[in-house]
Amino acid sequence: MATQNQNVISASQAGLRHPQFSRRIALQAGALGLLGLGIDELAKLRAASDGDGTSASFGRAKSCIYIFLSGGLAQHESFDLKPSAPAEIRGEFTPIATETPGLEICEHLPLLARRSQHWAVVRSLTHGTNDHTRGHFYMLTGRSDVPIGFSGDRVARPSDWPSIASVAGDAARRSLTATAPARHLPTSIVLPERLVHWTGGVIPGAYGGLMGQQRDPFFIEASPYGDPFWRGAYPEYTFANESRKPPRAPDSRTYRAPNLTLPQGLDLNRLDSRVALLNGIDGQRRALEDAATRNYTHQRQAAVNLLADARVRQAFDVTHADERTQERYGRNSFGWSLLMAQRLVQAGVNLVQVNLGNNETWDTHGDAFPRLRDKLLPPTDRALSALLDDLHQTGLLESTLVVMAGEFGRTPKISTLPASFFGPGRDHWGAVQSVFFAGGGTRGGTVVGASDRDGAYPAGDPQTPESMAATIYHALGIAPSAAWLDGQNRPHQIYHAEPIAALV
Repeated sequence: MATQNQNVISASQAGLRHPQFSRRIALQAGALGLLGLGIDELAKLRAASDGDGTSASFGRAKSCIYIFLSGGLAQHESFDLKPSAPAEIRGEFTPIATETPGLEICEHLPLLARRSQHWAVVRSLTHGTNDHTRGHFYMLTGRSDVPIGFSGDRVARPSDWPSIASVAGDAARRSLTATAPARHLPTSIVLPERLVHWTGGVIPGAYGGLMGQQRDPFFIEASPYGDPFWRGAYPEYTFANESRKPPRAPDSRTYRAPNLTLPQGLDLNRLDSRVALLNGIDGQRRALEDAATRNYTHQRQAAVNLLADARVRQAFDVTHADERTQERYGRNSFGWSLLMAQRLVQAGVNLVQVNLGNNETWDTHGDAFPRLRDKLLPPTDRALSALLDDLHQTGLLESTLVVMAGEFGRTPKISTLPASFFGPGRDHWGAVQSVFFAGGGTRGGTVVGASDRDGAYPAGDPQTPESMAATIYHALGIAPSAAWLDGQNRPHQIYHAEPIAALV
């Protein structure tokens, strides 16, 4: 039986019955998670394949960037416009053609339109809640149910399902032990901030939960939690939560990536002296992970690993990137965050979750059209396009899966809240949303599923948070038979649905 710290195990190790399997069957099942093989061993098995029909995309991704749009991206104003619907449904934006024949998206995503050969969209992801907190939980864990003890009160609990970042990060950690046993980077990182509600409650779903706090992803706090009634990609694209009730003080947030410099007189040769080093970097550790007191040993080791890797130190220095890079990504929190994610993937981090906007920035109940047109879509279009360009040009797009989603979509019918906003918007809608996929072996220029004529419900090929998560795990080479152990050594399956077939 695996120890408590070996959280991702094969189902056979957990006492569940599986038949004996040959190399051929191992390849079909996905040897990385099931057998505990590293990436190199998996590649050797693939090379020896007899062409037995194994999905060509399985394990193509060494890394995943999961972009989370807290608040909920409006499908009608992004990837699923309804130009023939009545005015109260279709909204104000016009669709434009992409480089893929027949695929149209919002006019305010022109850069992505020119890169459609690199990405796909699922227009039929659905789940059963219109609640922000529960929707976050579903989409961050890849589970559209909740465990015993979940109450939706914005408290992350040890009884929660583990996040996608925790599950994928732990699977990667196990596969890397054979190739980097002495020291390796955190396998999963969340940036540039934790998701915190404007009331101060922490949004659950982003943590290790039942896997234990030692499986929390590593949090990079580059974006300070300022006045929660300011939103957007500051400093260029900031806006007030409620247009009619703006904060009295301006948005004073400053994007500040962690300072990963070694103390004077301490070189890399002395990193093996753990006690001396940790006494010298305590302050920087706290800047990297202000929750380290919950999980001190794990976070201390992660901080050491970050300090020891020059590539990661350079990855964090995004606000001082060269002028051309700043221009391509944008000089704002969205651009800096996606630039940091690109550099971390290049440095070898396996899963990076990028939260584009705290306090439910994409919660466009009112003034939706000017906010999306002027404040939200332009920095996202620019930064995401730059990310795709860099991954493609460096040869990393095929081995990096990019996924972008929110906790739900928005209502098909436009609504108004005149006490808070000057113009109309859309409300919460879990019944359907559009989810963006790129790289990692997914098929670019693909549209999966469809919503009905009003953009209200799936009209074909419905998908779920479970199938989205399964697609991530599949791309990363985690076997369908893999499981993880909770603190009581009980096995839990990782997959709760099939990967999205049209993408893989």
